[in-house]
Amino acid sequence: MRIAVYGRDFSPAVIPHVQHLFKLLEDRGIDIWVYDPFYAFLKNQFLCPTNLCTYSKHEDLPKDIDIMLSLGGDGTMLSAVSIIKNSGIPIAGINFGRLGFLASIHKSKIEEALNQLISKDYQIQKRALIAVSSPNKNLFEGNNYALNDITVFRYDSSAMITVNAYLNGELLNAYWADGLIIATPTGSTAYSLSCGGPIIMPGSGNFVITPISPHNLNVRPIIISSEFELTLEIESRTEKYILSCDSKFETMHTKETLSIRKAPFFINLIRLPGESYFATLREKLLWGIDVRNY
Repeated sequence: MRIAVYGRDFSPAVIPHVQHLFKLLEDRGIDIWVYDPFYAFLKNQFLCPTNLCTYSKHEDLPKDIDIMLSLGGDGTMLSAVSIIKNSGIPIAGINFGRLGFLASIHKSKIEEALNQLISKDYQIQKRALIAVSSPNKNLFEGNNYALNDITVFRYDSSAMITVNAYLNGELLNAYWADGLIIATPTGSTAYSLSCGGPIIMPGSGNFVITPISPHNLNVRPIIISSEFELTLEIESRTEKYILSCDSKFETMHTKETLSIRKAPFFINLIRLPGESYFATLREKLLWGIDVRNY
């Protein structure tokens, strides 16, 4: 069995859990591939194996990788998506972060989770991605898709921007706001939620458009079909705006329009036995908790 390990620099406090994971992988005879910058970081933290195979980009990964393990929080998993791309490699996250909507394996349950992964005792959830393109610019060096959201922001704090949004060529609205979020169902519990957007179940076939601090208070989030194409034209006093694609950012000129639509592939998210989308919502969002009862 081949497992790819992805991670970024993190607190030394979790190093014992990483050591434990590598020991378990070695003891079970797993063929380990480690993200090269992460491997360099680990070598400075503990005496890790020196003969492991490494990768730096999507093209370096063998085609027969069985699983990718992301070590960190949800942000690390979003970054790992840029490595997986359209390969279909299933991904699971060991949560060293805080919320853990995506990275759902608790660091205290690494051994149990690894046994389930090796025995293929898990389910795959197909998660839709969203892609952004511009006629005159190669965005994000080809990594122009997001698992959570694509967002446009004003360039600085001087004034709001106007975002003219068209659905399949028809004007939807001219948003006068600090920005606009276009989120997948996976991303509906992230930035969009904090800006008043609804929660959308994965697999529902929808995206949500959520304005950021709109000038007109009656402008609310709207759910659209993921089969629609959204075109954005931005007006700004500075003639610039910021485009984000999950954790990636680019500065854009207002002459550059954006086309946003569903990506042509899915991410295969591993869910272990006992995991439930609604249970995760209840746990992470503290649903059903009434402090008056404590």
